[in-house]
Amino acid sequence: MSQEETAAAIARTMTEIGRAAKAALSELAVAGADQRNAALRACAAAVRHGLAPILAANRRDLERARAGNPGSAMTDRLALDADRVEAMSAGLEAIAELADPLGRVLAGWRRPNGLRIERVSVPLGVIGMIYESRPNVTADAAGLCIKSGNAVILRGGSESFSSSSAIYECLKTGLAKAGLPAATVQMVPTTDRAAVGYMLSSMRGYIDVLVPRGGKRLIARVQEDARVPVIGHLEGICHVYLHASADPAMAESIVLNSKMRRTGICGAAETLLVDRGAAVRLLPRIAAALQNAGCEVRGDDAVQSVASGVLPATEADWSTEYLDAVISVRVVENVEGAIAHIGRYGSGHTECIVAEDADAAERFLRGIDSAILLHNASTQFADGGEFGMGAEIGIATGKVHARGPVGAEQLTSYKYIVRGAGQLRP
Repeated sequence: MSQEETAAAIARTMTEIGRAAKAALSELAVAGADQRNAALRACAAAVRHGLAPILAANRRDLERARAGNPGSAMTDRLALDADRVEAMSAGLEAIAELADPLGRVLAGWRRPNGLRIERVSVPLGVIGMIYESRPNVTADAAGLCIKSGNAVILRGGSESFSSSSAIYECLKTGLAKAGLPAATVQMVPTTDRAAVGYMLSSMRGYIDVLVPRGGKRLIARVQEDARVPVIGHLEGICHVYLHASADPAMAESIVLNSKMRRTGICGAAETLLVDRGAAVRLLPRIAAALQNAGCEVRGDDAVQSVASGVLPATEADWSTEYLDAVISVRVVENVEGAIAHIGRYGSGHTECIVAEDADAAERFLRGIDSAILLHNASTQFADGGEFGMGAEIGIATGKVHARGPVGAEQLTSYKYIVRGAGQLRP
């Protein structure tokens, strides 16, 4: 098949998918919360029942990936086991238990002429989801869109295509059992990158919002090329700041968890900042704990002077999202120094302060303009499931529409309903 013929075939396929998604919206509009929740529970049961084929498909993905010598972080993002598949099912069930995000009266008032006006939550429409590596995103994104009455077009990464396809088959089973339209959730049936280009450039008539989830290059491309609104984040350069008042044991445990629990997620800490007045007291212990856990530590001159085994940090380290067992460490003068560093190098994702001094913590929380801020808690809590949202479709770092974990509620817009009794405008 020639390049022109391939492009034409992709265009036909994507147009059919877009039309089907738009048609599904009209059916979803009359599906009540009970039916959508029943679909979520049926999808959860189907995923649980499909454990064996899902894991078999994941083994095929891992075998292909290993041929390219992926890093440990990439393998961790791609790999599934029984616990992770169960977590997908449990996440779908948790989403079903959430309050219905649709039909909520967000505000209401009566005008002097007697008109009653209400602002009511509604679905966004058709969500285009473009993601890499993580096959569990297939279930999370579908579940949140079902809950919020949106249709979704999923385009997973080529490295996780078999796994995502197996999960998608389970989701189709659940939708059919609950009587929702099959096109509520659709998956792009090709790994050809031209399909992504077509979604970005030529589906404005079908896709209402795009949500990218993956590496810097993917998200930058989506944000630059998309012709519809985008909800996403470019990078997760997350910071942990240790104030002079930090409890040493708490500081060590939070830093280790923030960095090493899972190094390949966007909420993993990439830079550690430490008050100069606490450097001697905190850094030798924490640097050693990180190194013993297998983490490479890169630091400035002040860090290297008090902790052994620390490699020199370069200017590029302060703006690098490693997604691996590497952390950069800098000594700062005080809270204002930490705020200034994050303001210069941060990506607006997630930052943490460890401090017993409540005033210092409040100065940090007020002074940082990131989507998620934590006091005395690991950055790895930057997750929709941990926020009680059941799951998330991503972490948004923009300031328009959604910010932070994007759950079912964040996948809604609103409309105005005006009720009158024959009023005419003079």
